[in-house]
Amino acid sequence: MTNLTITVNEDTLQRARIKALERGTSVNALLRDYLEDFAGQRRARERAVKSILEMSREARSYRGNRSWTRDELHERER
Repeated sequence: MTNLTITVNEDTLQRARIKALERGTSVNALLRDYLEDFAGQRRARERAVKSILEMSREARSYRGNRSWTRDELHERER
């Protein structure tokens, strides 16, 4: 593992330590979990976008000659 140094207000760190203790963990563990989650979500989002763009390129569906007005698209059944 790699060490990370951050700068944070002393009062903020003290409150974070208290909350971490209440949860039975440490500030270090909370930050590590947050960064792992953050990094994972970013990768998952990038994979999802790539997948959607690929499906769009490979799609064989067409709209045809039909066009709609904004009102038609937002028309509600009554």
